[in-house]
Order: sequence, then structure tokens, then C-alpha cells
Amino acid sequence: MYSSDICEKARNSRDHRFDGLFYVAVKTTGIYCRPICPAPTAKEKNVEYFEYAHNAAEAGFRPCIRCRPDAAPGSYAWLGTETTAVRAKKLIDEGVLSTHSVAGLAERLGITQRYLNKLFKQFYGTSPKQYALYRQCDFAKQLLQQTTLPVAHIAFASGFHSLRRFNDAFVRLYQLTPSKLRGGVEHTQSIITLNLPFRPPYNWQVLHDFLAKRLIEPVEWLTDNGYGRSFSLETFNGSFAVHFDKVNHCFRVEIAINDVTGLRTVVSNIRRVLDLDANTSFIETHLSQALPKSFILTSGLRLPGIWSEFEAGVRAILGQQVSVGAARNLLKQLVQELGEQNHLGQTLFPNPDAMKDNAFAFFKMPQRRKEALASFARYCSDENVIDDLDLWLDIKGVGPWTVDYAKMRGQSNPDIYLAGDLGVKKAFAKYGELDINTCAPFRSYLTFQLWQQL
Repeated sequence: MYSSDICEKARNSRDHRFDGLFYVAVKTTGIYCRPICPAPTAKEKNVEYFEYAHNAAEAGFRPCIRCRPDAAPGSYAWLGTETTAVRAKKLIDEGVLSTHSVAGLAERLGITQRYLNKLFKQFYGTSPKQYALYRQCDFAKQLLQQTTLPVAHIAFASGFHSLRRFNDAFVRLYQLTPSKLRGGVEHTQSIITLNLPFRPPYNWQVLHDFLAKRLIEPVEWLTDNGYGRSFSLETFNGSFAVHFDKVNHCFRVEIAINDVTGLRTVVSNIRRVLDLDANTSFIETHLSQALPKSFILTSGLRLPGIWSEFEAGVRAILGQQVSVGAARNLLKQLVQELGEQNHLGQTLFPNPDAMKDNAFAFFKMPQRRKEALASFARYCSDENVIDDLDLWLDIKGVGPWTVDYAKMRGQSNPDIYLAGDLGVKKAFAKYGELDINTCAPFRSYLTFQLWQQL
């Protein structure tokens, strides 16, 4: 957390680089804002600073309706250094506590519930349950303000199991009821439209070009200003399309889903796939300090994610020792042969069950790679949860490059350096004096920066 002096200077300057790094609460109004809020600047004696939005909410402050602090992108300062705490927060953000207890989450992380509570208190200043409740209400507020979904649908989409529980939690956090916050009409929507904000700069053109070379039709589609795909996630399926809005620093996303209770999980995954929470200015400053002056960084570079760890693994296996174009053709052939349909009639990427017993006779490639693909599918079919991808190394035909690629794009791990990648090796040869370790914890971004040098 910055000192009060730095926070004061930042809010007075309304510097966008501080957006999301701390929050400003005004005691006289009971409202908390982003440091870039356009409202008249409050006197310093009436101001209190918080590192996290949920801390301000727990202290009794309401979110500003002008700058909407609930929409501020997440910061790397939030993540801290404790891996287990970060993993717990990530799972809660994805909605795991909507279907599991805190004890179940702790068991999944391999720790006790007491230790999980201790970690959360140490790094985030609250309990896992309270943080989950804040995230549920925060997502519900977004749906109330941006959609016309019925309040009851929003309650279930946010992870609440009853309308009464939703109303009670919402009133405690925001001091007003959900219906009063909305104050408008509501009706059922077949397409749900939301705005997903990001912290600029965001280099859409580079991301667009990267996706275009690897696009798997008809699972994915691309326009000059947008990207979309079909998806399946647990029991949920559907499709989404995003449209880049440079002026308002957001993506407008349209989502069709078979069950609205999965909406929060899907939105969380879309944010990961598009890397919307990255602070690229911070990352590029860090990398520039570690790289030689002759290395020209691509501004606003994002880490393009893949929808699931399994899909990332399949892409990596089929991409072994072949060109990007050849790998794309293999993937399109796989989808054509084994892809199933979602509730909209769109083609889905094949799941492990559809691949585990297949001989892949339609592929013209070495038998060992076909066997590796089948073994990988069987492994993922038997494992309900895929967290530790290093376990994939036990699968014959799956090596470190495949695992690292899946970590980097399937889990969006920011610190994976693909040392064995041919393109990285070629780019690295131009800068033999690079100190890779000093680029941590953002070596995934270094990998993509090196690919841009080709």
C-alpha cells in the first residue's frame, strides 16, 4: 500500500496509472472512489485510503456511481507473494464457493481451513467467506447496472441460493436493495451484454494477429474489432463475442449461456483469456529495467489465454515439431471429426471423453503422437480437477514445453519462459546478454515480447 502522501498526490493528479492500485474513501459522504474519479476533490482531512475495494466496503463506505470503483481492473499488488493465497483467491473469483464450502476449498488446496483463513487475513485483510460474499455482490451490482435480467436471475447468477439471502447481503454491503439500485424495468434476456473494463494500454492489433494465425474454425471466429467462440465449462455451455472499445477502455461482451448460474464463472474466464486485469505499464517498466536498451518492447502486449487447460494441452501436443499453420490445420480436423454441439447448435472443442478412446486414424502424423494425445485425454478424463500441470510429465509424449505452454496460455501463468521454443531461441540469439531471471515474475510477457521480435 502506498503512503498517504503518495495517495494524495496520485488522486490530485488523477493519474490513470494509479487506477485500481488503491481506493479513496470520503468520510463526509460515506462513498469510496477510484483515484481518477471526476468528482470534486475532497479535502485531505476528510479522506481515508484503502488498498482494496472490499476493505472500503467492509468499513461502511458505498461505491461511487460516477467512477464505479467496482469496475477498476485488478492490480498485481493485490496478488501478493503467497502462492496458496493467490490460488485460493483465484478460485473464489471463479465462483468455487458458490458450490463448495470453505472447508472444501481448503481441502482442494491441500491445507486446513484454519490455515486458509489465516492466509486470507494476512494477505487480503478479510476471510475467504467475506471476500466471496463481496465478489458475489460486486458481480450482481454489475448485472443490475448493465443488464435487464430479473433480480431473481441475477441472484442465482451471482452464486446465491435464495433471493432472501441475496437481498440481505446486498443491503448490508451497499445500504440499499437490489431493486432500488436498478430502478428500471426487467425482462429475461437470451443474450447478456456486459462491459469488461481493462487498464490501458491494450494492444488489440497484436492480439488480433496472434489469434488469427491460430484460429480454430468453427469453434472460434474473428472480426476486425472482435473475437468470439463457443465454450463448455463444467455443466455450462454457450458462446460469447467480445468487441474492443478503445475509447472507453473496455470490451463489450455478448454471452449466450444455457444456465445463468454459470455466468459469473464464464465472465471470469473471459477476463482471463483476454488478460484484462494485467497492468501492462507496470510489467513493461519492470521488463525494460532488466532488458538491454536495444530491446524495443511492444506496448500494451497481453497474454492471450486458451479457454481451458485441457484445450491448451491438446493444442500444445498437436503443435509439437510442426509449424503454427500445420498445427492449426490439425486442430480444425480434430474439431471436425470429434466436436460436439452446444445448446445453440454451435461446434464445441472436443472434451476428454470424446478423445480418450479414439485411434485418431484421420490424422497423418506419427503414431507416438496419436498415442500421447489419447493418453493425455484419458488422464484428463479421470482427473476431475487439473491444478498441478507438472503431473502431466508422467504422460508419455508430454514434455516440459507442452506443460509450460499449457501453464502460460491455459492457466495464464505470468511467469513462464518458453526456453525450448524455436521462435524464442531465434529471438534470444539477437540478445545474447539477456538475464532471464531478472524478468521474473513476468517471463510469460517476455516470451511474447521475444515472439514479436521475429
